[in-house]
Amino acid sequence: MPRRRDLRSICLIGSGPIVIGQACEFDYAGSQALKVLRADGFRTIVVNSNPATIMTDPGFADRTYLEPLDLAGVADVLGRERPDALLPTLGGQTALNLAMELVDEGVLAALDIELIGAGPEVIRRAEDRELFRETVRLAGLKVPESTIVTSHDEVPVELTFPVILRPAFTLGGHGGGTARSWTEFVELLDRALNESPVGQVLVEESLLGWDEFELEVIRDRRDNVVIVCSIENLDPMGVHTGDSVTVAPQMTLSDEAYQELRDAAADVIRAVGVECGGSNIQFARHRESGELRVIEMNPRVSRSSALASKATGYPIAKVAAKLAVGYTLDEIPNDLTGKTPASFEPTLDYVVVKAPRFAFEKFPGAETELGTQMKSVGEAMGIGRTFTEAFLKAIRSRELDGGAVTPRARALARRPRRRRLAPPEAARALGRRHRRPVRND
Repeated sequence: MPRRRDLRSICLIGSGPIVIGQACEFDYAGSQALKVLRADGFRTIVVNSNPATIMTDPGFADRTYLEPLDLAGVADVLGRERPDALLPTLGGQTALNLAMELVDEGVLAALDIELIGAGPEVIRRAEDRELFRETVRLAGLKVPESTIVTSHDEVPVELTFPVILRPAFTLGGHGGGTARSWTEFVELLDRALNESPVGQVLVEESLLGWDEFELEVIRDRRDNVVIVCSIENLDPMGVHTGDSVTVAPQMTLSDEAYQELRDAAADVIRAVGVECGGSNIQFARHRESGELRVIEMNPRVSRSSALASKATGYPIAKVAAKLAVGYTLDEIPNDLTGKTPASFEPTLDYVVVKAPRFAFEKFPGAETELGTQMKSVGEAMGIGRTFTEAFLKAIRSRELDGGAVTPRARALARRPRRRRLAPPEAARALGRRHRRPVRND
């Protein structure tokens, strides 16, 4: 199946300014995609508000627009260039939300522009909390017990705390959190409703303490599904995966349990309908009982996709771009091996560990306790033959200033050890120590 001949020009939306949860990973993805599309003979157009990116450098696209990433700015560019297709799955949550605005406002239909990579219904099923919950249940899988809330009047009176709040269509868990009392719940709900572009919040049962896993999955139009990488969080549920130390491949599951996870990921990507690109699917698993819950899914190249690509050598962004224009996995060569197609899954004989990098020293008043909203500003990756080797490489690669600690971190260090380990604090997660002077007397 050759690439689509009815497409001549493609517009790609960037991710805009660097923010927590959405930074250089999407510049990395967009740059890869632009190279691939131009090599295939497509005319490429880029819209991005951030000039400090590689994808906006001369030579990466045929036309580059530095415009505000809002409905008016992008619609104006589309009206001038009239591309055949819009590819929103490589620009993070910003591009995905903008694509849905363009669909809802009728801009794409009026200009006869096709949304490729992920169609409108696919994006809604993955990003709309209620639709995703029903889709997963219809596939025969379990999700955490939850209710959809769009105002304070819809909150059930019989809530049992703690509960997790997850706003719809947001990035990095933005606006979400864990409420342990009615006072916390009211405060968090106000914030979550304001942060959600559609004013929708999922109030979910707490799975705090369950193991968390995520899988990078790719599917093509012929229903070939590839599990590119499995990632295990060292921190349990309750800490955003971007703030947790993670290891690839997963280390603690038996083969039977891992196959269950793989089958569930394939069922989810098929049920949602992603058929020409990559997705990141997150799971919670109870260590004792083996119960499995589907947490959420990103129908796009995600922050974890860049980590998985570098960990495995599998170019997820490049493959996703090729799938979006009509290729299938068996037609895309694997750049790393030079012999096998992209339909072959990577196999790792080494361990990769990702350690988050925090910068609380720059924000003295910031709350350092970790939760479902991402707070890290970067990450470092270590590769080794053993977990210990990879872990220590990742921790050392963060290049922290040992003396740059926050007032809260010092206060945490003065607590009794048991209390110091109880809350998931950034200092605890990264093993930073605050030693008292040693007395010789």
